[in-house]
Amino acid sequence: MVAHAMVSAARLTSSALRRVAGGRLAALPFDVAFWDGSSLPAGAPSVGTVHVRRAAIGHLLHEPNQLGLVRAFVSGDLDLDGDLIALLRERGRFRGAGLTKADLGLALGTALALGGRDALRRPVVPAIEHRPQGLRHSVLRDRATVRHHYDASNAFYRLLLGPSLVYSCAYFEDPADLLETAQERKLELICRKLRLQPGERLLDIGCGWGSLLIHAAGRHGVRAVGVTLSEEQAALARERVRDAGLSDRVEVRVADYREVHDGPYDKVASVGMVEHVGLANLAAYAQTIARLLRPGGLALNHGIAQLFSEPAGEKSLIQRYVFPDGELPRLGAVVGALQDAGLEPRDVESLREHYALTLWAWIANLREHRDAIVAEVGEPRERAWLLYLIGSALAFEDADISVFQVLAARRGADHELPLARGDVLATEAV
Repeated sequence: MVAHAMVSAARLTSSALRRVAGGRLAALPFDVAFWDGSSLPAGAPSVGTVHVRRAAIGHLLHEPNQLGLVRAFVSGDLDLDGDLIALLRERGRFRGAGLTKADLGLALGTALALGGRDALRRPVVPAIEHRPQGLRHSVLRDRATVRHHYDASNAFYRLLLGPSLVYSCAYFEDPADLLETAQERKLELICRKLRLQPGERLLDIGCGWGSLLIHAAGRHGVRAVGVTLSEEQAALARERVRDAGLSDRVEVRVADYREVHDGPYDKVASVGMVEHVGLANLAAYAQTIARLLRPGGLALNHGIAQLFSEPAGEKSLIQRYVFPDGELPRLGAVVGALQDAGLEPRDVESLREHYALTLWAWIANLREHRDAIVAEVGEPRERAWLLYLIGSALAFEDADISVFQVLAARRGADHELPLARGDVLATEAV
């Protein structure tokens, strides 16, 4: 420790980066400015300067992985003066750069030399980090994880998502489309795929703030029931339903999809909810939809799916700060579960590019309303969401993940779908 007292943080870090992961971390795509005034130049075209406070060392020492980096960034102990999007685009160059036991030992010694004894103390974990308790994907645990995410603040979500309050990807005909136009088009697309008719019963599993319920009841004359586990969402959804004059046709319940027992419904929609179900529960999820749907009825599942990337680990941004317990199934698993439950797959559409465009629009909203968002939910949450949204947009662009709409019909009666679907494809906002 004494021998290193006069050695700069930049010099110690540079030496360690050259020696771990086969030297793959030596040429960083950014400059680094340390708390002691020393700096480390980029070894490639620089996207900006990463500012490292001494407290960041403690986060990385105790969690030498993505979680340590995220905690340091959310806390503000790591910051970037530059282009965060360009920085995250460089993430591919570090894939597979794992640390051996020898590397970890070297990293530990370097961290102690950088942080001193203070680095041995476990730093304060950001208050917005969530670690679920109880049996995974039980009703009680799912309720807690959903509320951690969705009860953050209705005002926050209005600023982030825009007036439509739709928290799933929009449907663009042109990248220049306004987000609100594209979101309305998506709602209409779902209604047309389901062939909604006046007087039919529609169940919306994971109804959010009620946007699909309002569109389906107001434009297509259905009687609709929506379920959500979030009290905050339900309160605002009911208010929006009242404002739209649809209280006689729309009901919003605070309930788990497994707690719905008043079928049959003519149509079922599940938009952006299957990600919360859990891979082990896909079969039961599909069976629940089939149980609630009349023979010949139609169901539409809209959900994000794993494509060419590995699932997020437990110590990741997505698991600790955004969607605790979230699991992305593969498309084949979803289609197989629906089919095994007696639901005939009729149509599958990929909306991968649409989600990337939607996320860039949400990022623009986050940046435009940053001051108001920080005032509403605090800077740590704003920083976590900025990281999450940009990372997600890039993941959709790179086909790491995708999103699919799967239309299925319950066996036992004629689904009455036409031979052609030209009327569905005419998706102009009504």
